[in-house]
Amino acid sequence: MLGESPSRCELLGMVKKDSNLIGKTVVDEQDASDVELDHKFWHDILDLYFIGGREAKEQQDDDLLFFVRKMSFNDNLQGDPPYFVRRWATKLDDLVGESSAIVDWRRSLYLNLIAHSSYTVTVAICSHQSLHNHQNNQGTPLSPIYKIVKTVYASPSRVNFHLDSRKEVETKPAYPDICFAVDDFDSTFDAVILTDTDHCFCVILNAVGGAAFPGENPPQYNVDAGQTNKTKLTLFSGFVSYQMVRQAYDAGKSGFGSLLQFGHSSRRTDRIYMKGPGGRGEVEVAVSGVVDQSLDESGPHSPLHISQGGLKIGAMVRKAASVAQVAAKNAYSAAAASSTRNSDGGMAMIPLKCCLMSISLPWEHIAYDLLFKGGSPVTL
Repeated sequence: MLGESPSRCELLGMVKKDSNLIGKTVVDEQDASDVELDHKFWHDILDLYFIGGREAKEQQDDDLLFFVRKMSFNDNLQGDPPYFVRRWATKLDDLVGESSAIVDWRRSLYLNLIAHSSYTVTVAICSHQSLHNHQNNQGTPLSPIYKIVKTVYASPSRVNFHLDSRKEVETKPAYPDICFAVDDFDSTFDAVILTDTDHCFCVILNAVGGAAFPGENPPQYNVDAGQTNKTKLTLFSGFVSYQMVRQAYDAGKSGFGSLLQFGHSSRRTDRIYMKGPGGRGEVEVAVSGVVDQSLDESGPHSPLHISQGGLKIGAMVRKAASVAQVAAKNAYSAAAASSTRNSDGGMAMIPLKCCLMSISLPWEHIAYDLLFKGGSPVTL
């Protein structure tokens, strides 16, 4: 098909030419058949991009390859998983074997392009007024009150975290959604606490390198500083105000339409879902009230106090000046100041800790953005 092994840049150019149908809801029947049924083209592209190409051999960072099944109505009834996984081998046909006949090569190429790219998520607390000013004038800098940048990985599986003392997890297929989970969400975002009614909880997902960025040097990403030496691509950005998080926390089971909806739990461990602009994508967040550390003299317990049932989560690492304790004390000091400023008979200020658990996006949205999206990324 392709003669001498082309570079990834050349291969990606070929993919772009035949990716004009991604994300379209209405497609001409002839166009669809031309793209969907050209199995050899997509088979060979995947082979050269991830198996036999010179760059594939040099950049074998992750040896897992994903293959999407051709799904039918009967497959759905039988509960067959929508994809299967193989470890990298030197020949694609040997790797897949007899399963080749059931592989959707086009969708498999896109899934591997997504899975083998690199991503970071930025979680931040911003002033609502600052966000408003930035939206009205893109030239206005957006300076977060607090932020954390974390490396995350794209997966066609969804992780269901149990927000109780067991801390168990369940994994199940998410495809056609792609999930970016934060396994250590409770410790990573321990200091992300909304302490003012003007605060907003912000989440940004950026693609920063890997298979979707051929021809570029691997990004030197400083997670602590949140800086990179290459252009980032924003795949998701959204925020939710303190008031909406607080209403969901207080209600226990109320829904908030397309913006927020409350997860069900017998122990009322707070789990909210934040939709992106236009309903695109979903962010799963664990929310809990913060205990006033100045009132707890019994020892260095966790600042978490989840739900009205009074469930405390474990004992903290026994350090007198732990990050969580300092954050909790600062949170209550800030909340007290906020309550003083807003003593107009409204709801009392309660510091709320927000831990990002996962981000989910349809694969077509991610693939389209990786191939075609331009413009400046959202930065904090």
